[in-house]
Amino acid sequence: MTTGKFERILITGALGQIGTELTAELRRRYGADNVVASDVRTVEGHPVINGGPWTSLDVTDAGAVSDLIGGMNIDAVFHMAAILSATGEKDPQLCWKVNIDGTLNVLEAARKHDLARVIIPSSIAVFGPETPRENTPQETVLKPRTMYGITKVSGELLCDYYVYKYDLDVRGLRYPGIISSETPPGGGTTDYAVEIYYEAIREGRYTCFVREDTMLPMMYMPDCIKATLDLAEADFDSLVHHSDFNVGSLSVTAGDIAESIRKHIPGFRVEYRPDFRQAIADTWPRSVDDSAARKEWGWKPDWDLDAMTADMLQKLGEKLRGS
Repeated sequence: MTTGKFERILITGALGQIGTELTAELRRRYGADNVVASDVRTVEGHPVINGGPWTSLDVTDAGAVSDLIGGMNIDAVFHMAAILSATGEKDPQLCWKVNIDGTLNVLEAARKHDLARVIIPSSIAVFGPETPRENTPQETVLKPRTMYGITKVSGELLCDYYVYKYDLDVRGLRYPGIISSETPPGGGTTDYAVEIYYEAIREGRYTCFVREDTMLPMMYMPDCIKATLDLAEADFDSLVHHSDFNVGSLSVTAGDIAESIRKHIPGFRVEYRPDFRQAIADTWPRSVDDSAARKEWGWKPDWDLDAMTADMLQKLGEKLRGS
């Protein structure tokens, strides 16, 4: 197993926040006809559906997953379908079913059809209150308090099992909060870091569901896509870790984001009213040690907070005015 250039790619969860932009970039790199997008739901007129091969897929249906991968000659899967943290706490049984059964179904189909590579992201939700919150190590205690976190720890172990048991090339990285101007957030604890930009433009004010001093690792979507593809295309022989890479970019508080916005919208006001998501955020890292990713596949982020804010406000302003 060496570097990755793929013939036919399947993306699950392609209509999600990350899946939407990942699909666009993969189609740009590999050709639209070579990237099959899938999701359990359909959104009429969505650019992912209109921009290349598309199919409806429920990842909890093992037969459907295997038939699709075999029938379309897929050789690489980016498995993005998941129930996120806040949504997962409202329906933990569904979270387990989608995140664990779906992952196992993808891994089994990949093993059966001898795929070249499988990318299955994890999350900073794998960490819990016993984990050091500053510069959280690559190797540390993993005792999350959310069903989403539990499924992501289990998923990391399951992916590594398939690497060592079946010699399957499976890779993953622990996403921080992802901030994007293209796709609305999808039920995660870090959704405030996206919503705040929308409301700054729409209303000039925002009610934030975490405290002003809540600091979490964040990442701008271009860096998220870069990290995902840099890892996917890295030389396998250079990897010591496989399914659990910490990746760092920004470590900022909710107040830091608001202050960055005020450099462009001076009158922007934020009220802080923590809800149940505050308790989740309080168990996650404030920053992470990503030295393994930097050493093993050359990870390095491109965006800082103020550059991201300027870009977000410009793109969202154009988008919201257009709509």
